[in-house]
Amino acid sequence: MTVSSPAYVIVIGTSAGGMPALVRLVAQLPAGLPAAVLVVQHLAPESSGLPLIERLNQYSTIQCKLAKHGEPLREGTLYLAPADRHLLVKEQQVLVTKGPRENNYRPAADALFRSAAVAYGPNVVGVVLTGMLHDGTAGLDFVKRCGGIAVVQDPVDAEFPSMPESALRNVDVDYVLPLDMMGKVLVELVGMPTSHEPGSESIPEDLKIEAAIAERIVGTTEEVNKLGQPVPLTCPDCGGSLWEIKHGNVLRYRCHTGHAFTANALLDKSQKSMEETLWVALRMMEERKNLLSSMATHGNSQAWNTQQAQRLEETKQHVNRLREFLLNGQAHTGRPDGSREEEVA
Repeated sequence: MTVSSPAYVIVIGTSAGGMPALVRLVAQLPAGLPAAVLVVQHLAPESSGLPLIERLNQYSTIQCKLAKHGEPLREGTLYLAPADRHLLVKEQQVLVTKGPRENNYRPAADALFRSAAVAYGPNVVGVVLTGMLHDGTAGLDFVKRCGGIAVVQDPVDAEFPSMPESALRNVDVDYVLPLDMMGKVLVELVGMPTSHEPGSESIPEDLKIEAAIAERIVGTTEEVNKLGQPVPLTCPDCGGSLWEIKHGNVLRYRCHTGHAFTANALLDKSQKSMEETLWVALRMMEERKNLLSSMATHGNSQAWNTQQAQRLEETKQHVNRLREFLLNGQAHTGRPDGSREEEVA
């Protein structure tokens, strides 16, 4: 039997708690599903993805497989993004690339959702399931801007509600559903007749540019200049300049090499970098304090004097203040190496 190219695509983004959620959802999809399903599940870079595919196939009547670059999209087939690779859609084909991370992720739901929205317009159903942080929020906004449908797992039903909650705060979501009701709604949505051929819709120009950059892996400053305005911020991944992009409902930033962030993701990333820098500064100050203390124990040393004793006391005070600031800010996460500090004597 010949398998047709899909008129609809369902794109799904999930992270923490995603494996059992995907199994429950995919088990509800019938073998004759008139849509292709593409999934980004955040995986460890060294993961093969095969255990998840095997588990999905145990419970599913649709074919589940790891996506391969250049293969055609087919109805009734689920394509899982390989670990450490972006999964994209173009001209009814699957693209698998190792482009720059988006929101610190590769694969990124945002990258998949954007490419599908550009390729399929209103024939896209975007789904955000359980997970941490913000991936998928901008992606659902891309889907909505191109006329597609946004579906989010009810945060109460999600094992990790952060991703669904972020989407609900920022996007005009069409359906908020528990997993056990989601399959039926997805089948109904992709079962509706459509007069739209993929690529025939009016797609926002900025999304076309971003999708083209992702396909080629890197962009140019000329292209990014068409997307937004340069701002006095640097990309935390490559150190390049950032452009602020205000299209749609989600404030975003990206560099010309392709790294992209929502404002919240960039804030989280900068917080982490700042804390790491401060821990390094604390270590250097402690080393200075230790050196001054060692010098103080050698009373006959000509290098020791009242001025240096004062420096030692000042250094202790600075160490205590900086340590207190860091520990108060990391009450739940602790020091990067997992240790705790004691008060400087």
